[in-house]
Amino acid sequence: MSEVVKLERHDEIGIVTVDSPPVNALSAAVRGGILDCIKAAVADPAIKGIVLTCAGRTFIAGADITEFGKPPKAPALNDVLSEIENSPKPVVAAIHGTALGGGLEVALACHFRVAVKEAKLGLPEVKLGLLPGAGGTQRLPRAVGPELAVKMIVGGDPIGATEALKNGLIEEIVEGPASGGEAFVRKLLAEKRPLRRLRDDDSKIAAAKADRSIFTNAVAAMTKKARGLEAPFAAADAVGYAIDLPFDEGLKKEREGFLKLVASDQSKAQRYAFFAEREANKIAGVPEGTKSRPVNRVAILGAGTMGGGIAMSFANAGIPVTLIETGEEQLKRGMGIMQKNWEATAARGGIPADAPAKRMALINGVVGIENVGDADLVIEAVFETMAVKKEVFGKLDQFVKPGAVLASNTSYLNIDEIAKSTKRPQDVLGMHFFSPANVMKLCEIVRADKTAPDALVTAVSIARKIAKVPAVVGVCDGFVGNRMLAQRSKQSEKLLFEGALPQQVDAVVTKFGMPMGPFAMGDLAGLDIGWRSRKDRGIKSEIADALCEAGRFGQKTGKGYYKYEAGSRSPLPDPEVEKLIDETLLRLGRKKRVVSDEEILERMMYPMVNEGAKILEEGIAARPSDIDVVWLYGYGWPIYRGGPMFWADTVGLKHIADRLAFYAKETNDPSLEPAPLLKKLAAEGKTFASLAAASKAA
Repeated sequence: MSEVVKLERHDEIGIVTVDSPPVNALSAAVRGGILDCIKAAVADPAIKGIVLTCAGRTFIAGADITEFGKPPKAPALNDVLSEIENSPKPVVAAIHGTALGGGLEVALACHFRVAVKEAKLGLPEVKLGLLPGAGGTQRLPRAVGPELAVKMIVGGDPIGATEALKNGLIEEIVEGPASGGEAFVRKLLAEKRPLRRLRDDDSKIAAAKADRSIFTNAVAAMTKKARGLEAPFAAADAVGYAIDLPFDEGLKKEREGFLKLVASDQSKAQRYAFFAEREANKIAGVPEGTKSRPVNRVAILGAGTMGGGIAMSFANAGIPVTLIETGEEQLKRGMGIMQKNWEATAARGGIPADAPAKRMALINGVVGIENVGDADLVIEAVFETMAVKKEVFGKLDQFVKPGAVLASNTSYLNIDEIAKSTKRPQDVLGMHFFSPANVMKLCEIVRADKTAPDALVTAVSIARKIAKVPAVVGVCDGFVGNRMLAQRSKQSEKLLFEGALPQQVDAVVTKFGMPMGPFAMGDLAGLDIGWRSRKDRGIKSEIADALCEAGRFGQKTGKGYYKYEAGSRSPLPDPEVEKLIDETLLRLGRKKRVVSDEEILERMMYPMVNEGAKILEEGIAARPSDIDVVWLYGYGWPIYRGGPMFWADTVGLKHIADRLAFYAKETNDPSLEPAPLLKKLAAEGKTFASLAAASKAA
């Protein structure tokens, strides 16, 4: 028998246990082991019923995705599932932890399923740009009906044991998986209950066969937000085969759909993003075994938009917060906004009805910086100027207990400078949350020159605890995300001076897959912020300044680069803006030309890639994948394009370097000259991915 799967006999019950840590993934060894053990149990006349269960912290949590893209190894998962399904003896899946992807497909091939109360069951393949490839789209609709199947397969989110029981996905909730599974098999044998093979049971799809709108309405609801993605639609088609075709034909069509997606650029990008997120947890240059400091309470300075959002993130994770403001009025306003946000989420059914009160109870709102004393982590979210930040950090020194981590939520400013205003620079780092902080997943963790390794590990582990994706970056103006974004902003502005219109630029960027274009984004943030900052620094930006001088500050005034109808956030092109741009160009003696969509795309994206190359060269980011994580989770980069550095590899670095050199000359802009690293990789025919591979090999 296999080393990772074993068969034991408890008198007439055969217990097949998978033991392949950490998550019992369906590697070739696990598939082979299950196949051998099921065959042996079927062949043993003393065994009357079989339990399939797992050791460790979880049931089979999915396929072994490291095998994707490599030559297939026998046995194929479908062969293993046929063996289980065709067993003349009852096979019961006993589930704990998570039964995900291929793990749930294994359970669906069993005749019955039981699970512990905390178990989660799901088919999340769509999140990797795939669809379930071993009968999941054919068996799940027969187990739970097409509506819930569409929700689970096209949406990709798992369900809990209670919902699984209610919908017929499991037969019973049990105390322990192996003992509960065994007791259930004994009951089956005593009752002589016939085996239920899902492939033969069409009772739950009969209504949708008679009225296909049951299925199509469910699909429409689940694909509303799937703009640009291929997998959700392919997955929906596959569930449709369960309704329209006999089981074996549906299985064949599902497999075709899976093989097509697994070879697609989108799925490659989504699988890359999955690994990039995990890779980001590994911190370069930290001694092995460095432990996190304990964090039992957090203090947040500032109850404005950012501070409130950060406080919500901690309370959502059950971590107590001291929220500190300078005055009662600001504190009351901040607390009120959090309460309102949670109540709105509860009203939509996003959180339980009692959650707002429970979460508010975790937040202690107070006035005065002296209240930071019992915090293990202090996050400053005050006004974004160096003078204010330094003053705050100087004061913190007096009140914060020794060993507490001091974090600034700055999005641009130099953390080394901020750290100098304290007597404990080793405890200081940046934790740059993105707005709205209770929703956005990214947290840029900024390692300053003197940041202690255990302070850094603390910030990364607490970010993960509050469901953020941490990316460790170095100190520079704007860190990774905003530094790259600044290059795009510069080009978007220049394009207006050459003849492009805001709506043309934004349309190209949103067609690429970004949630918003740069001009709509400017209107949302408020154009007056940049205007004030330019005036402080004595910088002019003729078109943007003219808009602000005309009182067009964006959405808040109903007019910016676009106009907004009362109560609407939808940007509408405004002839007045076109006129204002024309007048400005005339005044400056600039000639308009026709700017192609292709040029816009190249000038929006390639300078960001170029800046990414500089960031790698300077060691501000340890890996190209860390830059991609920042853009995927902080700026809405489309997941199916894998992040700017991954995307650049797919476009070809030589092409990008050549085009940048061309635009540098054409537009007389030396900042567009290809970075030395980009030039070098392009000349050698290499990719950004080759850098990561080389550093791993080293």
